[in-house]
Amino acid sequence: MAYLIGKKSLNRRTLLRGVGTALALPLLDAMLPAGVSFAASGAAPKTRLGCIYFPHGATMSRWTPKTAGKDFQFSECLQPLEHLRQKINVITNLGHPLAYGPGGATGNHNRSSATYLSGAKAEFGAQPSLGITVDQVAAKHLGQETPLPSMELMIEEASVSCGEGLSCAYRNTIAWQGDTSPLPMQNNPQAVFEHLFGDGATASQRDMRRAQSLSLLDSVTTQINTLDKKLSNEDKSRLDQYLTDIREIERRIKQAASHITADIAVPNKPAGIPDDVEAHIKLMYDLQVLAWQAEITRISTFLMACELSGAVYPKSGVRDSFHTLSHHSNNEDNKARFALLNRYHVSLYGYFLDKLEAIKEADGTLLDNSLVLYGSGMSDGNSHNHDPLPVVLAGRAGGKLEGNRHLVFPEKTPMSNLLLSMLDKLGISQNSFGDSTGHLTI
Repeated sequence: MAYLIGKKSLNRRTLLRGVGTALALPLLDAMLPAGVSFAASGAAPKTRLGCIYFPHGATMSRWTPKTAGKDFQFSECLQPLEHLRQKINVITNLGHPLAYGPGGATGNHNRSSATYLSGAKAEFGAQPSLGITVDQVAAKHLGQETPLPSMELMIEEASVSCGEGLSCAYRNTIAWQGDTSPLPMQNNPQAVFEHLFGDGATASQRDMRRAQSLSLLDSVTTQINTLDKKLSNEDKSRLDQYLTDIREIERRIKQAASHITADIAVPNKPAGIPDDVEAHIKLMYDLQVLAWQAEITRISTFLMACELSGAVYPKSGVRDSFHTLSHHSNNEDNKARFALLNRYHVSLYGYFLDKLEAIKEADGTLLDNSLVLYGSGMSDGNSHNHDPLPVVLAGRAGGKLEGNRHLVFPEKTPMSNLLLSMLDKLGISQNSFGDSTGHLTI
């Protein structure tokens, strides 16, 4: 382990090790040779990629901004993002034609999430067959230098019965390594936390640490104190905030686990999952922030809810279940309530972006060095159509992406064109992706 002594710099991959712990550090000035800027050192952070999915579409009349181009007017659903407008792009008129297919509504829902990041057709049969997703293309190029090539998160339990001859894999994940390789998604924050910060070979040590009520940070306190004495004030501030966030997340996970006792039967719900769905979503967002900040991984996917989800979000002000409310029967009151739910979900996405924006990294923020896709594979949940899709792209991709724009493309432009263009912003050059017909100017 290298510490800053004279002109020596702290190793970028420094780990603080404790009981069942391998704590990675965020990017610090001390990781550069003395007097060398991030830009000049070649150590400028790589762009992170996040892909977030919400099911059932949106009330598009209340989602789509009324004006196009720069300085557009934020819509009712997207208003929670307005304070970040310089790092927001709303993208209109994209579609996923391969999400259409035979069968009823269930098949339409399953194909929506399957096609979202793949631009591929979900094949019938017990053996799922789709195509590689854009996150996994990125993981092959950007994920090989990090401890985890990618991370895959969800909120709900995986479905075991999905109907209409389509594998449940199409609904239970949005990340595919290849045609027949769906990646499982993790919904337990405690398991994710330990995967990020615990040594995989020392599960017994992690169990011992929990039994002793010893936190991850308590386990590396001596090393932290030694390191802290050798850092600049700015680095100390960055490190303190990072460690504070880790301790707070660990506290919240323990608090969630404390509600699970032998006297309460909670089937299929592992310890560490909050009862409050908003708290659960925020924990998953916070874990992604920590993973990106320390470059444990640069790639993450997040299935905020599965298609056909009956989840209720009490803090949204709407008491209807998610899927039920999406079937608004074109009743304006129902559409207005569904828009309120859309806005609530957007505000949680905004929570994630705010966390990224608050973290200083190199010459900008973590959001500046990120590309975060938020959208659905369905447009109107009432009619089960797949264009025009609700899509937002946030972040500046390390300075390669402008913001403050509502980009309106020709109707039914393949969303795969956007996915292909996102790879461009990540420095990954391909001629095509999924069912793309060309690159977009974004």
